[in-house]
Amino acid sequence: MKSILEQINSPNDLKSLKVKDLEQLAVELREFIIDIVSVKEGHLGASLGVVELTIALHYVFNTPIDKLIWDVGHQAYGHKILTGRKNVFDTNRQFGGISGFPKMQESEYDAFGTGHSSTSISALLGMALAAQLQGKFQRQHIAVIGDASIASGMAFEGLNHAGVTNANILVVLNDNAMGIDPSVGALKKYLTNVKTGTAKEENIFECLNFHYTGPVDGHDLPNLIQHLERLQKIEGPKLLHVITTKGKGLQKAEENQVTYHAPGKFDKQTGELQKKTNLVQPPKFQDVFGKTLVELALKNEKIVGITPAMPTGSSLKFMMEAIPERAFDVGIAEQHAVTLAAGMVTDGLVVFCNIYSTFLQRAYDQVIHDVAIQNLPVIFCLDRAGLVGEDGPTHHGVFDISYLRCIPNLIIFSPLNEVGLRNIMYTAQFGLDHPIAIRYPRGRGSMINWQLPMTKLNIGKAETLKDGNKIAILSTGPIGNMATELIKELNENEAIAHYNFPFIKPLDSILLHEILHKFEHIITIEDSASTGGFGNGVLDFANNIGNHKIIKIFGVPDEFITHGATEKLYKKAGIDKMSVKQYVQQFL
Repeated sequence: MKSILEQINSPNDLKSLKVKDLEQLAVELREFIIDIVSVKEGHLGASLGVVELTIALHYVFNTPIDKLIWDVGHQAYGHKILTGRKNVFDTNRQFGGISGFPKMQESEYDAFGTGHSSTSISALLGMALAAQLQGKFQRQHIAVIGDASIASGMAFEGLNHAGVTNANILVVLNDNAMGIDPSVGALKKYLTNVKTGTAKEENIFECLNFHYTGPVDGHDLPNLIQHLERLQKIEGPKLLHVITTKGKGLQKAEENQVTYHAPGKFDKQTGELQKKTNLVQPPKFQDVFGKTLVELALKNEKIVGITPAMPTGSSLKFMMEAIPERAFDVGIAEQHAVTLAAGMVTDGLVVFCNIYSTFLQRAYDQVIHDVAIQNLPVIFCLDRAGLVGEDGPTHHGVFDISYLRCIPNLIIFSPLNEVGLRNIMYTAQFGLDHPIAIRYPRGRGSMINWQLPMTKLNIGKAETLKDGNKIAILSTGPIGNMATELIKELNENEAIAHYNFPFIKPLDSILLHEILHKFEHIITIEDSASTGGFGNGVLDFANNIGNHKIIKIFGVPDEFITHGATEKLYKKAGIDKMSVKQYVQQFL
């Protein structure tokens, strides 16, 4: 006998089922997600928590005519499986496979792409107002906003506008008290009070002119369906407050929600994580950051750390455990994080503001207006710089050099290895004349013995890693280690020189003068956008001094790079070792 899930190929197939069948479908959908993610990896806890909600929404509403947005999109695995992607779900996040987030180009059921958080209410309101203007008065618009996304400023901007319209929208607040890490802030406390019945009489959402329902049990399918069917008939902005458990249905995921947000491979029966190898490996860059920050902060009482909702991912958790009063998780609020850091710096503190490269894009004006114009020496530590792998184009940190290099007063640094990261952190804590952005990649470094004594760096200085007489390779960041391997493989000891430029801004003008004068062929390599990046900086310098040698730039091309294993993405972007090797060989 076929399982119920086997018979579901679109939401239309749901509508002929009885509610008791839907409850069995929820069991099967959870098992299906666990089966695939245990082997293929990906986000787990968030999608397990919204299985019943996913089924209920597609059962009641007429998707894709009715518009459904998932915010953040890592909640949407069940949605993808029920909307025609069940048979390809094992390709989720794999190179050439489906995306781990909703993607408009992938399915008509994905009403809006949501890799970053807190965009759903604004996008949904836009769709609803557009529907009104075009006479589509029957179309429904639903946003599921969860994993702490409601606390972001943009979500409030959307609520604020929606509350003065008669737009036909339903905001489903998936309240699981979790982002990737536990939720923080006064709003979390308020929602907790609502759940326990101790909130003050006025309801914040009703005050914003939303028809409020809740809180309701997000795992009670019959009750969910009844509420959604009732709300379907009510006009204007509505909010359904749903209580769910992140990781629901897998005990280990319920007990350890941080780890099981994206746990890697695990045993689908027990939930036990796959045992890590005993092989001694270099540390992850974020752990180097986190442990070095504690090391410095224990000696320098002016040091504080800030992160917007990523204490585990960024490893600020080490400081939160060791010196909690000087480590701040501000929730999903990148703009606030940057300006909070600026405010602290005005009073003499040394602030390490740790934000993923892709998320600093969300606070670009604050970097310019609140930090750079006022020349406040905030220390930005940009984790996940470069191509990050399976999370794909919404998360690749490839634009930071380009969007930061044009800002006056800003230093940009990309270390070759763990020692370089430690040394620039050590240098910055003594006080700089300008703000600085330190970018480093996701994943492991290259050194086993990395906890060496730290030394102070000279701002703007590059270094010669290997001398040569014909070809000069200029690299910035850890991709320089690939260039070192390449040179060894070519075995051209005399011909190829290699220079490490950790300072992307300011560039080492003295060394660049020498390189441009000496070498016939000049190559730059970076794990970032080639447009406006490090190579463009070298090219601009050459043009400004009237040097017209051809400079070959290896960087991420002018396109959004897909998701997949990082080595495959390097090859697709043309910045892998073989691509550079083939170019160099023609001159040898």
